[in-house]
Amino acid sequence: MDWSDLPIFLAIARAGTLGGASRTLGQTQPTMGRRLRALEASIGHALFQRTSDGFVLTEEGQALLAHAERMEEEALAIGRELVGADRSLEGLVRVSCSDWFGVTLLAPVLAEFAAAEPRVVVELLTDQRLYSLARREADLVFRMVPFDEPEVVSRRLMQIRYGLFCKTGTPHPIVGDGHGTALIVMDSAFGGMPDVAWVRRLLPRAHIAARSNNREVQAALCARGVGLAVLPKPLGVGTPGIERIEVDDEPPSRHTWLGYHRDMRRLARLRALMDRVIDRLED
Repeated sequence: MDWSDLPIFLAIARAGTLGGASRTLGQTQPTMGRRLRALEASIGHALFQRTSDGFVLTEEGQALLAHAERMEEEALAIGRELVGADRSLEGLVRVSCSDWFGVTLLAPVLAEFAAAEPRVVVELLTDQRLYSLARREADLVFRMVPFDEPEVVSRRLMQIRYGLFCKTGTPHPIVGDGHGTALIVMDSAFGGMPDVAWVRRLLPRAHIAARSNNREVQAALCARGVGLAVLPKPLGVGTPGIERIEVDDEPPSRHTWLGYHRDMRRLARLRALMDRVIDRLED
């Protein structure tokens, strides 16, 4: 068996298609297919059933999957241990957070850090995906859901307060139960978030004019008069063309947590970045 073929096997098992696996690993589909066939030939078993919906693990593939995942975890642990022992203030730190948090709150801190530590490169990933700390998809993660992984060291960073915003100068934007009022809310995948439930209780007869999973898009639509939006106050206050509406019952606030893998706790460049973020943003 060629051990370097096991990451190919794992990527296909997780993605279910050659195309998805090739995007994950940055290789071409023909290369992925050729290496999978070589792996199957070397062990004498078919590892996948090829179906119209994609690749489905055979019994032999299921058996190999458990071993391959344990091998992957050991290899990742070796990498984390070696990287985590690096005491130099240079190299890459990969950070993950939401879009608005990265632009509004984190970017000014990163600018300061870049000036202070020019040999450290911070790669900021802003989307809704939860990046894996164990696989080193990210070294430092900011999110609004507490970490429950036993290998993750985490702490509460700050409380995020929300407000109801409208286009600047909009006269009497709230009328009674919201009849005739337009709303900008999260997309349906995030419809259960506290701010969505809050605004629907406040304005039960308001209609939804637009949805987005991007808070900055919501703020931009609000500034163009599309409707009212519940936004994090740092974003709303900092967005030109919108103003906060005073209401008796404020939207629910949320907490932001930061987390990193315990194997990375001695990584000097990660510690330096965290210290600056905590100094600037912690409540």
